[in-house]
Amino acid sequence: MPISPADILKILEKGARRPLTAREILGHLELPRGERQEAVRLLDELAREGVLVSLKGGRFSLPRKVNLVTGPLSVHPEGYGFVSPGDTREGDVFIPGRFLGEAMHGDRVVARVEPGRLKGKSEGRIIRVLERAHQTVVGRFESGDRFGYVVPADPRLHRDIFIPPASTGEARPGQVVVVRLDSFPGKNRNPEGTVVEVLGDAGDPAVEILTIVHKFSLPHTFPSEVEGELPGVPSQVSPSDYSGREDLRDLVTVTIDGESARDFDDAVAVRRETGGRIRLWVSIADVGHYVPEGSAIDREALERGTSVYFPGRCIPMLPEKLSNGICSLNPGVERLAMTAEIVFDEEGNRLESRFYPSLIRSDARLTYTEVRDMVVAEEARVIEAYSGIYPHLLVMKDLAWRLMEMRRRRGSLDFDLPAAEVVLDLRGRLEDIIRSERNLAHRMVEEFMLAANEAVATFLFGRGVPLLYRIHEAPDLEKMQAFQEFAAHFNYGMVLGREGVASRQLQKLLHEAEGRPEERMLNQVLLRSMKQARYDPDNVGHFGLAAELYCHFTSPIRRYPDLVVHRVLRAVLQQGGMKPGRRAQLQRSLPGTGEVTSQRERRAMEAEREIVDLKKCQHMATRVGEVFDGHISGVTPFGCFVELDDVFVEGLLHVSSLGDDFYHYEEELHRLIGEHRRRVFQIGGAVRVQVARVDLERRQIDFSLEEEGDPLRRRKKMKNRPKKAVKRV
Repeated sequence: MPISPADILKILEKGARRPLTAREILGHLELPRGERQEAVRLLDELAREGVLVSLKGGRFSLPRKVNLVTGPLSVHPEGYGFVSPGDTREGDVFIPGRFLGEAMHGDRVVARVEPGRLKGKSEGRIIRVLERAHQTVVGRFESGDRFGYVVPADPRLHRDIFIPPASTGEARPGQVVVVRLDSFPGKNRNPEGTVVEVLGDAGDPAVEILTIVHKFSLPHTFPSEVEGELPGVPSQVSPSDYSGREDLRDLVTVTIDGESARDFDDAVAVRRETGGRIRLWVSIADVGHYVPEGSAIDREALERGTSVYFPGRCIPMLPEKLSNGICSLNPGVERLAMTAEIVFDEEGNRLESRFYPSLIRSDARLTYTEVRDMVVAEEARVIEAYSGIYPHLLVMKDLAWRLMEMRRRRGSLDFDLPAAEVVLDLRGRLEDIIRSERNLAHRMVEEFMLAANEAVATFLFGRGVPLLYRIHEAPDLEKMQAFQEFAAHFNYGMVLGREGVASRQLQKLLHEAEGRPEERMLNQVLLRSMKQARYDPDNVGHFGLAAELYCHFTSPIRRYPDLVVHRVLRAVLQQGGMKPGRRAQLQRSLPGTGEVTSQRERRAMEAEREIVDLKKCQHMATRVGEVFDGHISGVTPFGCFVELDDVFVEGLLHVSSLGDDFYHYEEELHRLIGEHRRRVFQIGGAVRVQVARVDLERRQIDFSLEEEGDPLRRRKKMKNRPKKAVKRV
């Protein structure tokens, strides 16, 4: 058996009393002569990755045994940072600004842990950069006396980048540019660079998008290798593709999506059967038929990991010829699909399921609004327009309620917190911020997709094949103990065992809080106590859904893990099942695929949040001085975060602006309390605030407290109130 990283780590963990040379490590391993060179190569690779540290004299050690930590560096805009070791036994290490050295935010570094200035506190000093996170930086170009300089768009890159006169290109002051880093920062010097691209003027909506694209290193153009494969992608389904597929064209099948959707990767059909049973067909675009594994299109899709959705623009995972063309389940045309056919009883329990390649033809492209108008509002005009489909929607409504009730019984959590939706005008500029609607039509589609995902995961798990699961680990016991204590102050109880808490306990607590003043507060605190869902071949279940087995199967146009699941399913369904070679290949590749796609998902979420935060700040910059009602959404030692009730914007009410008392932070109760007046600012509490300041570059909105009884400010609020609201259609 070839040597593995675990073999080396075991020696240095348990068998070494000091750092060892490569020769000494090889002696412990007792390797054949032919494998020694591979072991040395592996040692060097582990050192480059920071799993080991290479010391003077050619010796190797585990970082923590020599007071070192390795990991990504996160820099605060104020200039200090933290290193997050991969070893969960170690906490984040604080790095004072004077000890950052040549490291920049995002770099993978080695830091030496040393006694800090405060008694009992340790801090770190960066001694080596293992891997640079940035070769280019996006920011605003300005001209100085002798040098130009670029102010990075990311405030965590807290040093300006000097641009020599010969390296400014055609950039003009105030424009947004992309800079190639020619030298990195030192203790007493800023980084230097060369302008390689001028994006345009700051404030241009298109430039704002490009700025965030570059800031998060999002691939936004397809390489020539991908373009070279596109001529081989057909524009319509060929009859030769029908072979080996079940023909579902006679089923009444529909897609249900938002008004602005352009690609449709899921279609549904239902049929009521005897004994109160309902049969559901969930047909998903067969992307794998058109995207061979290992092709340039496939490699680029993995690199992107997911489509990224900005207001008014999408950066797709797949080229438009696929995502909006042959793979999109457009109405009235034949499309290839992978179908999950599932039968449910009157209680919403899955009785049987079957999976197969299919040929479908969608009968209609419905919007959430149209479905809501039919199954909720019962509008005769819309029902008449879809008279042939309406009876099927009523069956879907019945099934959705069954599935929702089934998930409720088993303890599935549903955080139905209001979300903001940015409305843009034709020029891409902000028009309004409104509450994002989530009606029964949304819930219907969600329930059907959840059911299909769970059924596929159960089927493949039963076949014992490697799979990329969508997992959501149970929250940490320590965080649940803190939440238990917090909830107890509102007279809510929950039982914690040694293994933590069951999702059913949390669901019961949230149900009891429905409609009460503390409902929003409890939802928010609990949500922040949860871990983030991710992709992993090691199944631990999905805590939030209370599902033992769950994967992503329903969106291969916009999520790479779904494409992986499709390929695994196809391999199992083929004659003879999955081949041993394919099984071995998946066992090797899936851990890395899960890590990459989870990271790409987080990157996309951060980028999407960034543009929404920018639009919110731009909106509030025009409303400085206005007064709003809001509620406290978070509490920290330095103040309260307040979410405005009408415009879905969050800002900071800094503790320094509370001049009526000295306020102390009580972490376990998520509140600030006045030392003398005992005034309390707690999550969920109602407050009235005035917009004091907006920092567009840092995406920060600062509030000041608006006290009752000030008629001048009340008149100003009335005077500045918008004259009309934008009606959503």
